[in-house]
Amino acid sequence: MNAQAPALTLRRMATADLDAVHALDQRAFANPWPRSSFEFELNENKASSQWVAEVDRRVVGVIVVWLLVDEAHIATLAVEPELRGRGIAARLLCAALHALAARGATTAALEVRAGNQAALRLYRRFGFVQVGRRKGYYQDNGEDALLLDLTPLDTAALDRLCQDRQPGQAKDAEHPNLSLRQ
Repeated sequence: MNAQAPALTLRRMATADLDAVHALDQRAFANPWPRSSFEFELNENKASSQWVAEVDRRVVGVIVVWLLVDEAHIATLAVEPELRGRGIAARLLCAALHALAARGATTAALEVRAGNQAALRLYRRFGFVQVGRRKGYYQDNGEDALLLDLTPLDTAALDRLCQDRQPGQAKDAEHPNLSLRQ
């Protein structure tokens, strides 16, 4: 008999998470944010909302999203490399898009590396479409950034996609150990 998988919890990022979030970002990206950027997002940027995903009280994912007038702009989304492909990024994205839609976002946007096929699959599953390209955007290797847009931010479609990943609906049959705290 298999042991039950540890529970995944999504919650708002707190000051106590800064070191763990920064360390995760360093493992996840070739060009990570400095710790001071996460600190700014958490403490000073009024347009910013941030969530973390935890397993056994260990931060395994993070998302930072800005509400710019009526646009939810995904600034960063990272998951522990060894835990990718387990739906953590999708759950973080669901939580963020639902929360910002409730605050007035009618569209969502982001930039993603042209070669990041896993991220592109995730965003396309949510309905994002490519609306542009920034040549040589990433300074570490000159890779292009693809500009993706989700218009409109259709909460009914998001509800169907995310189903139980909304605040207040804690668990689902496919991933019974998922809970979300605001």
